[in-house]
Amino acid sequence: MNLWSYPNVRLVGKGKKVTEGLNTGRDAIVIGVTQKLPRILLRKREIIPSTYKGVETDVIEVGEIRALRTTKHRPAPGGVSIGHPQVTAGTLGMVIRSSDARYILSNNHVLANSNNAQIGDPIYQPGVHDGGGVGDTIAHLVDFIPIGFSEVSTCPIANLIANVCNWIAEVFNRQTRLKAVAEPINLVDCAIALPENDADVSDEILEIGIPCGFDEVRVGDRVKKSGRTTGLNYGEVTITDATARVNYGVGTAMFAEQIITTKLAEGGDSGSVVLNEENNVIGLLFAGSENVTIVNNIFNVMDLLEITY
Repeated sequence: MNLWSYPNVRLVGKGKKVTEGLNTGRDAIVIGVTQKLPRILLRKREIIPSTYKGVETDVIEVGEIRALRTTKHRPAPGGVSIGHPQVTAGTLGMVIRSSDARYILSNNHVLANSNNAQIGDPIYQPGVHDGGGVGDTIAHLVDFIPIGFSEVSTCPIANLIANVCNWIAEVFNRQTRLKAVAEPINLVDCAIALPENDADVSDEILEIGIPCGFDEVRVGDRVKKSGRTTGLNYGEVTITDATARVNYGVGTAMFAEQIITTKLAEGGDSGSVVLNEENNVIGLLFAGSENVTIVNNIFNVMDLLEITY
């Protein structure tokens, strides 16, 4: 019986036999399993023999072995570290097609440094925070949708109204003051980059596979994402067509037509695509809090970037 036919085997290699924590020095075939259980809890077909082809075996517990998302991948799948040289690191969302070319899809704030990049800038995989540098350039920035940040309004009427209200507040000895603010409405935080070598990127997303397509979203949908920081996890859509004010550190931006899910992400997961149970992409993850995750509608992303899959 082949060793790989036993349930939960994740690793096979050459090593030394270890008994009660002591290295015996004897050659052994080391077999790593996700969980090592007492023989009494195993069925006969699950018990790995003490010798295999005349060589002692040694069973060790290794857990579930996953690809390291913060290392260099070639070809690079969705779900791994990526970023502009001036950004710490985000997530490579997926490979997406437009005009018969394949592009890397992620966030503006991951690939275009929140509007502060130039078309043609290099993109590193992994990102700088994960050790990426010039030698890890995988692509170059092709396009991004600018994020409109809130700013003090230059509208004379709005400023006049604010001044009148502030005068009234002062007369009545109130501390509150108003400021006229221009707050553009955004739909997406997205960007694409063209790989230097088409073979350097994969259509697959780590632990998910190749997406089947795209789909509309509904409240109650079960969803999943594969990201640089928290890997593969699952959640549920709780709100659709939401408007949210997002703090970028360098400023705030208002977003409309957003999808809200239960918490799916931590810092560094930005740029992950979110899929439903049928493996159809429903959105592009870009923000969140301790309680929720905020996702761009994928159809807005495709329309504004003029891309197809």
